[in-house]
Amino acid sequence: MDVRPNDDDVVSLRTAKAELPLYVTRIKVYPRAIKGLWRRVKWAAVMLLLGLYYVVPWLRWDRGPNAPNQAILIDLDGRRGWFFDVVIWPQEIYFVTGFLILAAFGLFLATSLFGRVWCGFACPQTVWTDLFMLVERLIEGDRNERMRLDRTPMSADKAMRKGLKHAAWLVIAAATGGAWVFYYVDAPSTLVKIFRGEASLETYFFIGLFTATTYILAGWAREQVCTYMCPWPRFQAAMLDEQSVIVTYQKWRGEPRGKHKAGASWDSRGDCVDCSLCVAVCPTGIDIRDGQQIECIGCGLCIDACTQTMGKVGRAPDLIRWDTLANQQAKDKGADRIAWRPLRPRTLLYAALLAIVAAVILAAFFLRSDTELTVQRDRSPNFVRLSNGDIRNSYAVKILNKRRDDQRFQLAVEDLPGATVGSVGAGIEGSGAGTGLTVHPDAVGTFRIFLTVPAGAAPSGSKPIEFTIRDATGRQRASHGAVFVGPTH
Repeated sequence: MDVRPNDDDVVSLRTAKAELPLYVTRIKVYPRAIKGLWRRVKWAAVMLLLGLYYVVPWLRWDRGPNAPNQAILIDLDGRRGWFFDVVIWPQEIYFVTGFLILAAFGLFLATSLFGRVWCGFACPQTVWTDLFMLVERLIEGDRNERMRLDRTPMSADKAMRKGLKHAAWLVIAAATGGAWVFYYVDAPSTLVKIFRGEASLETYFFIGLFTATTYILAGWAREQVCTYMCPWPRFQAAMLDEQSVIVTYQKWRGEPRGKHKAGASWDSRGDCVDCSLCVAVCPTGIDIRDGQQIECIGCGLCIDACTQTMGKVGRAPDLIRWDTLANQQAKDKGADRIAWRPLRPRTLLYAALLAIVAAVILAAFFLRSDTELTVQRDRSPNFVRLSNGDIRNSYAVKILNKRRDDQRFQLAVEDLPGATVGSVGAGIEGSGAGTGLTVHPDAVGTFRIFLTVPAGAAPSGSKPIEFTIRDATGRQRASHGAVFVGPTH
């Protein structure tokens, strides 16, 4: 039974590669639509990830007065990131670094266990390319129809289809660029400003930038991004071993391959009927029967294609399947099945690093202070001698209040006997041994502080001191070291 797809242009990619010179023009890939388990899994991943990407900027979160009500907002103007009830300040950039390291180790672990599962199901390039190809199929038809359309001379029908496809791509790309910008500004008000022409130049620039990159990468570059632009295919080879579960063609069962007529014997031949359907559905245009290749993204669509063919010719499924190289080598030699070992040195190492980084991030988060104090001494002049002989130094004091209500702090100085604290400016109460400072919620209070020491108690030269702030209950909330400079005797 011949189950070769109705496509005169399907040829063996191995033969094509063997005849190509070193530098060639791109051979356009026309992936064919396929139904099956892994195609459904990919569609589920596409809908989930795109839904999250487009919807999240519109989620609201009540944080009280004078605070943004967008659930997730990276506020560059306000210099902080809002993630529901969590606020990340610029000086806490280490959290972002920690999450990036966490994501990297998570990707390493997933790759060592399941190969390029990220590339096949969750990578933004894969997700948006799937969406763009769906639009392409709806407008231009499936593989064979698209190939015929590209070969025909330009006509009104062809121009209409091509124009409609690219218009739809641009709409999706613009929505993608707009959604990205909405993570950095208030989404509802900015959307209105965009259509009224009232948004900032930066907003239009970044929407245009991400629109162009999405349109080019998902609409035109496609598999070339995975093959030539992305470094991950090169890195992931170092994380795979014989126990990694990957998409595999069972050569021991499929070879020798060839066409099969209905009713003919299967003796002295393999199960592969050389239909090339696995090549036709591949989004990068490779032949999985050639073994592991850098272009393979591990999407599993070739498994769906081969399962469909095996069902038509009455052979067992899983000629192409998820499996380990160790098990395939054992089957090739006629040995017993080798069980998958998810727990092995490299996976345990990645899991341990993942757990350590996660623990450090959690510990840093729960131990972080809701108040921070910084003090900077004025250096010109080093000190001022008052008319009565007292010595004065001036300081710029900044208090970060991460809470959602006003905070009153008592500023005091330690290790400097006889010192008095004076201040000028709004939000300052009293003077003397300590000074009351009021800081608004989720804000930085900046104060001008004077530290005065009697002439007889003034230190000679530089003396280390410490500024402290305490709340209304007397609990110390933060401290910062500084120096007091007096005349050299």
